[in-house]
Amino acid sequence: MPETAKVVAIIAATPALTALLGMVVAGDTRLKVRQFHSEAELFAYMRIAPVHALVVDFDREGRPAHEMVEAIRLDSGLVSQDVPVIALTRTITPPMRHQAISAGIDEVIIKPMSPRHLLQRIQARLRNRSVVGALGGYRGPDRRNRVPFPAPQPAPARRFTDNVVPLFPNKLRPEA
Repeated sequence: MPETAKVVAIIAATPALTALLGMVVAGDTRLKVRQFHSEAELFAYMRIAPVHALVVDFDREGRPAHEMVEAIRLDSGLVSQDVPVIALTRTITPPMRHQAISAGIDEVIIKPMSPRHLLQRIQARLRNRSVVGALGGYRGPDRRNRVPFPAPQPAPARRFTDNVVPLFPNKLRPEA
């Protein structure tokens, strides 16, 4: 049974950039690309059809990208509330980084970048399916609860004349 195509929604800063990114992403025959020129179009589509990955641009006109992603995460009327999000921007500042994390944006790519790089990142997101989820539910590398590790123990004392390093010092070994 053939795998169904994944839908990638793109809403970039300009219609030209949206079209260029859409053309490159559509080169992967396993992906269906939906291009949007406004937030209203995107939300209308997401109410009736699933989106498997979203590419949004911080540099576009209208509501900031992080606010739009927050709205997606909080809108229970959308089919794909937990869609993985890749954001594009010319520059990233510490406040923007914090806003992206708190909004649930999975990844930020600095422009200019190769459209093929974006395609590779989309493919990786779809393959790994590491989705942010609802606000506060993300457990990515910067935000997961760290597993406590035991404190390192000092190495057992060695005699100065030993030329054998024990690989398993905790195992009992017969004394000669």
